[in-house]
Order: sequence, then C-alpha cells, then structure tokens
Amino acid sequence: MGKRKDKKSRFHHLNIHGQCVGNYFVSKTIVLTFACSDETLSKSFGWKEEIKKVMAFGLFKKKKKVEKQNTGIISLKVKEVVRETTDAVSIHFEHPESERIEYKAGQFFTLIVNVDGKEERRAYSVCSSPFTDSNPTVAVKRVEGGKVSNYLNNQLKAGDEIKVIPPLGNFTTEFSSANARNIVLIGGGSGITPMMSIAKSALDQEPDSKVTLLYANRDADSIIFKKQLEMLASEYSNFEIVHVLENNNQSYGQFEGYLTQSIVQQVKEKINDASAEYFICGPGPMMDIAINSLKNLGVAENLIRKESFTTDSAASAPAEGEEEIITREVTVILDGEEHKYEVEPNESILEKGLDQMIDLPFSCQSGLCTACRGKCLSGKVKMDESEGLSQAELDEGYVLPCVSHPLTDDVVIEIG
Repeated sequence: MGKRKDKKSRFHHLNIHGQCVGNYFVSKTIVLTFACSDETLSKSFGWKEEIKKVMAFGLFKKKKKVEKQNTGIISLKVKEVVRETTDAVSIHFEHPESERIEYKAGQFFTLIVNVDGKEERRAYSVCSSPFTDSNPTVAVKRVEGGKVSNYLNNQLKAGDEIKVIPPLGNFTTEFSSANARNIVLIGGGSGITPMMSIAKSALDQEPDSKVTLLYANRDADSIIFKKQLEMLASEYSNFEIVHVLENNNQSYGQFEGYLTQSIVQQVKEKINDASAEYFICGPGPMMDIAINSLKNLGVAENLIRKESFTTDSAASAPAEGEEEIITREVTVILDGEEHKYEVEPNESILEKGLDQMIDLPFSCQSGLCTACRGKCLSGKVKMDESEGLSQAELDEGYVLPCVSHPLTDDVVIEIG
C-alpha cells in the first residue's frame, strides 16, 4: 500500500514479534499496515478495540525487549598502552569529561583509525571489568599483514585520540551476588580478551561462583595477561586456570599440544556440574573442537556461548522455493531519514549504502560485531551470517545489513 499524503491519514503499524518476513502471516510474525485516519481505524473497523481484547487474552505474547544500541561515534583519549606480549598490547582509555562510558563484561569497542590515509574500522573486545577497573580497556593482538593491528601495536601512544563506536555485543552475562554457578571459559590466543573481562567481573560480583579458564596458546611466552592471571589465581580460591600449550618446554602448562576432546572432558568431569555455563572464544578450529567436544559430552546448546573474531561463511545459493537474490530497491531509515537505493546481487545492503555516501554504522562487515544492526520493518532479507545476533534479536526481526540481501521489493530497515 503506498504512502498517503493527506494530512488526516497516517500509517498504523502492528508488529508482532518474529522474523521479519513482510506483510503476511509467516511463523509468529504479523505485520499489518493501514493508511487511514485514527477515526476511521477505530469507528469503521474497530481494530483498536479488537487488538485490546486479543492482548487481554494473552494471544500477543510479550517477549524480552531488545535494547536499542548506541552507534554514535565518540572520541576517546588513550591513557596508556601496555605491552602484554611481543605481539599484543592493551589500550587503556580515559573516560570522556562529560560522562563515564557504560559497558558490559565481554562486549567490544569499534576503533576507527586512519592508516595510510584511509579510515579503517576494527572491533576489539574489552579485557577490563566494569566492576573492578577504572578505565575501559581493549586488547589488540598483531595480525600478520593487518593494517590496524600493526598500527595500534607499533604507533599508538598515550595522549592519542581515537574515534570509537560505543560498546556492543551479546557475549556477556548478568552478574549477581546471589549466583552460585560454574562459569567455564575456553579461550585460545587473543580469545582471552573477553574472557578476562568476564572472569574479573564474575570473581568480583559472585563470591559463591567458581570460574575455570581453559586457555590454549603456542607457548608460555605467548600467554596474554599471564601475570594478571597468576595474580587472580592467587587472590581467588574459586578461580582455576588450565593451560594447554603447543610447546610446553617450560613446563608451565598442564597439557602439551592442541586442545582435544579428552582435555575438555577432563575439565568438565572435574567441574562435575551439568548446569555449568561455557563461554568460548578463539581461533575458529579451536572453537570448533571445544563446541563439538561439549556437545559430544552431552552439554546442552543453551549452556554454550561463543564469540567469533572471524567467519568462514560464504553466501549460499537460494534454496528451492526461496526468493531469488536479484537487484531490488531497499529503504534504509537512519536517524529518522529515509534512503532508497538499489542493491545488486553481488553486494550487501550496507555496501551499497556506503557507496551512496550514507553514513551507516559498521565495523567488521562480516556479520559478527552487530555494529550495523537494524530492524527489518517490512520485506524479507537473506543473511549470509547471523551469528552476531541473539535469538531474541532474531525473533524481533533484527538483521545485519553488512551480510544482508533483499529478497522482496518492500524491504525497509531501520538502523539502531
């Protein structure tokens, strides 16, 4: 239905929680659009009263509200750059003068830096705890050939200012002093970064909980936060570290070689808690081993959380009966302003938007960080990767434009 321009008429939208699939009944989603006046809506059709009746009977089940995310760019001053290993640094930021930055343990910041005259964006997890650390801190491990990671490791210094997108991410948990649970952190290499944030927060906020860290590295010298981990282990009796080192010539680790199901099983059996919660972050192969091992050992999927720094996903061909990915027009709403443009099959909604000089928020551009997240108000899109979104976000129709392609001609996405 086209937009009515007469002053008395306006759109009325009814969205029922579910995946965004357009203006028709599919699964648990209903999107109804009316272009009529309030008076016509209530008197002629009686929709408002009927909706109230339906809601009174609980047919519109209320789901957990997904928070709006802040994608505005701020500038932060670097307080300190600490060399953690030969290939990794931690970057400590000062809070803005106007207010303190609020973040959750395990989330990430998107840093925007200028390298060789070009603006680059990268997402880095926080290693600090909002409960125990004065300043928000991220860790950056050098990547061979990586423009941003090498710049931050080699050139960044105290006093520099960096543009930052405020913290985002779902790789976190709620902490309570009433909790008495087992938290198992399985990390590899720089995957320790969000684990450090979660571990420090849990140990500070949940004295009756136990935290176990299973940490895989190349050797003892490559362990990021080695001294900090040793201090935490000596301070908290409810914190245990299990090191897996490929090269254990210093006899620092409990296991030598790569992470295996046997090692995961030994850790799991020692914990002996069927309701233990597992958080996994690190290189893809290591994460696959950890996740598959836990599933093979009977751990329920809802107890396993993971955070990926990279993705191997590629766009797949439409399944039989699925709409074809062809050139279609989309509407993107950013800060209340509508932008219409056509998206080709070989590009994402975000890519084309950036080509149109629309200042859309983004970071990883691979469907992991959710910096570009938007809510699909109508139409249907195909996402090449949805790992970054929680089930609650998917249920409410959120999509990631950086890996999304329009499948219908009525796609409308509101960013934020």
